[in-house]
Amino acid sequence: MKIALIGYGKMGKEIEKIALSRGHEVVCIIDIDNQADFASEAFRSADVAIEFTNPKAAYSNCLRAMEEGVKLVSGSTGWMAEHGEEMKRFCTEEGKTFFWSSNFSLGVAVFSAVNKYLARIMNQFPTYDVSMTETHHVHKLDAPSGTAITLAEGILENLDRKTKWELASSGKKEEKESLYITAIREGEVPGIHSIRYDSEADSITITHDAKNRQGFALGAVLAAEYTAQHTGFLGMSDLFPFLK
Repeated sequence: MKIALIGYGKMGKEIEKIALSRGHEVVCIIDIDNQADFASEAFRSADVAIEFTNPKAAYSNCLRAMEEGVKLVSGSTGWMAEHGEEMKRFCTEEGKTFFWSSNFSLGVAVFSAVNKYLARIMNQFPTYDVSMTETHHVHKLDAPSGTAITLAEGILENLDRKTKWELASSGKKEEKESLYITAIREGEVPGIHSIRYDSEADSITITHDAKNRQGFALGAVLAAEYTAQHTGFLGMSDLFPFLK
């Protein structure tokens, strides 16, 4: 499979390693200094482009890839809340193919499924309140993380007593119907997400702790392999049906 990389930071370099180890060819690498290469023959020859940049650049990067007719996998967070419906429309009405996830880690996919299952169980036990803490490196621009938002949405779908999520802030009066997310930015932490159900009697906590970027990179390449063979607006529940 021919892959184009959009963004060549730490994630882009890790994705390149995984892709090459799985026998794929990286035909084009686009970063901030060579944006004109979106129009190159090398980029257009790619079966799939994988985009990992930042919230400010992701939208225009995805548009340019779609304009060139290249299928796209994106893991950039912090922009889909505003542009997600537009991306879906491009796929349903204009025949584009776009795979997006807030997190491509295989471990997070399993964690997400466990999170939904636990929320369904805890829906029967109203004495437990639920909260979330996510910790990432100081370079991460969005808070809460896209993964935290996805996990929160999984809880809200299955826990009747919570109707919305909010970013926790000191001094703010908490509302019972809100799921509060505490976002911590420190050091070079790849990503830790903890969900806690707490009562007067005891507490239950589930945690996913990423050790490095390898799991994210492998998941992104697996998503690209899937996207090369499929069309439309795609996500992790397409790649891993156990998430449905």
